[in-house]
Amino acid sequence: MKIVIIHGQSHEGSTCMAARELAAKVGGQTREFFLPRDFSQPCLGCYTCFQTDLTRCPHYRELAPLEAAIREAELLILESPVYVYHATGQMMSFLDHFGTWWVVHRPLPEMSRKQAVAIATAAGGGMKSTVRDMADSLEMWGIGRVYRLGFGVQAARPEEIPERILRSIHTKTDRLARRIRQNAGGQRYNPRAKLFFYLMRMSHRHFPPMEPDYGYWENQGWHGKSRPWRQK
Repeated sequence: MKIVIIHGQSHEGSTCMAARELAAKVGGQTREFFLPRDFSQPCLGCYTCFQTDLTRCPHYRELAPLEAAIREAELLILESPVYVYHATGQMMSFLDHFGTWWVVHRPLPEMSRKQAVAIATAAGGGMKSTVRDMADSLEMWGIGRVYRLGFGVQAARPEEIPERILRSIHTKTDRLARRIRQNAGGQRYNPRAKLFFYLMRMSHRHFPPMEPDYGYWENQGWHGKSRPWRQK
């Protein structure tokens, strides 16, 4: 399986450990990117991608290797430690660049063939909100299956994690790796993305067309019988 891990920080701590453990148990070819080391640009809010396409982004030269890796991946893992109850600023700045991929704009049909995992760790709390920060984009990109993992590790470094918590991490990554392998090769939309697809399709019928989104949907045949989760 082709796996891509996007690390929300440039140090190799507990969250990095959990992501790598899961990838190793799934098995396959893994590529890793660290933020901000491999991409450090904040979105400028210039609206260029919405008016044209992502390739016109002022940061596209730096973004292109990560975009290509995501599009090729069968399994995408986003991970972030908890920073003030949310994902790192680096991770959120990275995800800001993919607003046009959301199902209400110009989603990529190939996302329906992928699986993804959002992982967060913290010494104490905030894992749920941090995981959601990343899962929001993964789900709204139309990825078929999106899984969430959060661990309260009660430690600042991997080597300080209590043994009972390590056992829990190992058990949960074992279980999730099996699910990922079992679900490989499928094609579907997650329920949230499918709901927003039909809501947007309805809005296209009743409101003036907004370009280039409307034309993109029309070219894909989504105003007719075609659907992004039924691509050949």
